[in-house]
Amino acid sequence: MMTKPNADSLFGPLVNVRQGSFNPSTWAIDLGLSRSTFSAAGYAAFRPAYPPSLFRTVLAYHRAPSAVGTLLDLGCGHGLIARALSPEFGRVVAIDPSGGMVQQASKLTDDPKITFRQASSEDLSFVADASVDLVVAGQASHWFDYTRAWPELARVVRSGGSLAFWGYKDNILLGFPEVNQILEDACYGEDEVAPGMESMATYWEKPGRDILRNSLRAVVPPPADWTDIQRVVFDPNRKTSSIAPEDEDRAWLHKRLKLGEFEGYLRTFSAFSG
Repeated sequence: MMTKPNADSLFGPLVNVRQGSFNPSTWAIDLGLSRSTFSAAGYAAFRPAYPPSLFRTVLAYHRAPSAVGTLLDLGCGHGLIARALSPEFGRVVAIDPSGGMVQQASKLTDDPKITFRQASSEDLSFVADASVDLVVAGQASHWFDYTRAWPELARVVRSGGSLAFWGYKDNILLGFPEVNQILEDACYGEDEVAPGMESMATYWEKPGRDILRNSLRAVVPPPADWTDIQRVVFDPNRKTSSIAPEDEDRAWLHKRLKLGEFEGYLRTFSAFSG
C-alpha cells in the first residue's frame, strides 16, 4: 500500500521492497479471463475469500475511511473486495478488463453504492483528478502496465489518499508435503506430469506470473508520487507444508475444500484455461 507525498502508506500484503527487471510494455492485461474456456462463475465459486483481518489491516493503514469517500477497486473480479469495503465508503468504483467478470460481479452484488465498469488500470479517464481516497487491487497488480498505470493513479488519488495492492501465489495443502510437490510439478515442472501429459509451465502468462510468485517485489512505486511504503510478506514452509505459530496472524488466506472443489479451484488458473 502507498499514499501520496506527506502521508502514511503501506504496500502489501505479500510484497517486499526491491526493484525488479521487466518490460512493462509487453504485459498482458486480460489474464486469459476473456477466453472461451474461462468461467467467471467458477472463479467466483472456487477462489478463496479474503478474511476480515486483511481488510482491517488495509483500513488501519489508510486511517481515513469516510462515509463520503471514494474507493477504486482495480481488477475487481467478481466484486469480492468492493462488496467487503463498501460500508466504509460513500462510493465504490470497481473495474475489470474482463466483461465476463464485470457481469458476474453485477449479478452477485445488490449495493447501489457500487458501480462496476469494464476498464483497465491503464486508462482511468472516466475518473476525475484527485477524486479517489483509497485504491485497492487484490490478485491483479502483477498484470498492470505500470508505465501507464502509475501516472493515472497519481492523477486520480487525492493528496493523502492511499493505495493497497495484495496478492496470493502458490497455495499449499497443510500437512501434505508429497501432494504439494505433485502440484508444484504439475504447475511448473519441465517433465511430463504423467505419460502424455505435460505440465502447465509453458501456459502461464509472463512476466505477470513471475512477478506474483516473487511476492510483487518488482512492483515499485515512483518515489516522486508515493511515499512511506510498507510491505508485508508471508511465505508458508512448502517443505513441511506447515505454518509457524509466529506466522499465524499473517496467514490471511485459508480455504477448506473437498477434493472436487479443489479441482474446481485448479481450473481457475490462467494457465489451465490457457
